[in-house]
Amino acid sequence: MSGKYLVTGGAGYVGSVVAAHLLEAGHEVTVLDDLSTGFRAAVPAGAGFIEGRVQDAAEWLDPSYDAVLHFAASSQVGESVAKPEKYWDNNVAGSMALLAAMRAADVRTIVFSSTAATYGEPVSTPITESDPTAPTSPYGATKLAVDHMIAGECAAHGLAAVSLRYFNVAGAYESASGVTYGERHSPESHLIPLVLQVALGTRESISVYGEDYPTPDGTCVRDYIHVADLAQAHLRALAAATAGEHLICNLGNGSGFSVREVIETVRKVTGHPVPEAVAARRGGDPAVLVASAATAHERLGWRPARAELADIVADAWAFARSEEKQA
Repeated sequence: MSGKYLVTGGAGYVGSVVAAHLLEAGHEVTVLDDLSTGFRAAVPAGAGFIEGRVQDAAEWLDPSYDAVLHFAASSQVGESVAKPEKYWDNNVAGSMALLAAMRAADVRTIVFSSTAATYGEPVSTPITESDPTAPTSPYGATKLAVDHMIAGECAAHGLAAVSLRYFNVAGAYESASGVTYGERHSPESHLIPLVLQVALGTRESISVYGEDYPTPDGTCVRDYIHVADLAQAHLRALAAATAGEHLICNLGNGSGFSVREVIETVRKVTGHPVPEAVAARRGGDPAVLVASAATAHERLGWRPARAELADIVADAWAFARSEEKQA
């Protein structure tokens, strides 16, 4: 059955890929984005578009919508430390306004883009949803605050909600119409696109922050998930959302790759040299961050279909090259 969905932040990386998947599944989609970090060109053809802030969602949200998929947030950890007030305003106040607009319009389902940053320093690996949440940045704290807000909304007002806690998202997605969606962050802070910039020759080297961690090769290990797999999880979350319940699911491969494994994979996929520059450890970088996706397997029926690191890198490389040609 087709539905009508509002996708906040749908001009960004993950939001645009999810919007494209919704359209391909036969749904009606409207994207709400203020374009502060998103791109108008990333809004899929066939989707409606509203340029505006999520704080003003009440101006556009009405009872014709079946659900909201909420991606609109500031998401840079370092910036959140320097400008915490921006994160409390955009992420928490914005989400509060959105939930109020949903309540007023009687839109009773939400899928929320949460993050592994809610856990902070892990107490065990792989990380499960029952592990303690102790964010180490305002970014993680604001996302956790919204999770708490949603839980209260479910208990008090019967909202059906699923929070999806991502680990590391990468790759690119070519839609059925032939349009490819990928990462366009400025500044870029994610490892795979940064290493690809070195392969492209637009960055001199890739910094390796610490090579003395208690891991097989001494570098940090992270869990990577393909953005198209992530999109499929959102569609399954819509189907699994239950009135009065706040379901939280971690999304990841369940196995990790080290920084040096990522760099070596980029070398193999691209055929280009990738010089490294070893630097001191960064404060707050755990040695290993890997998700247990058992809850997503059980409750959403979801498993990643593109789990190989080489496949994730190859898709990201194809997108990076296409962007370079257009620059």
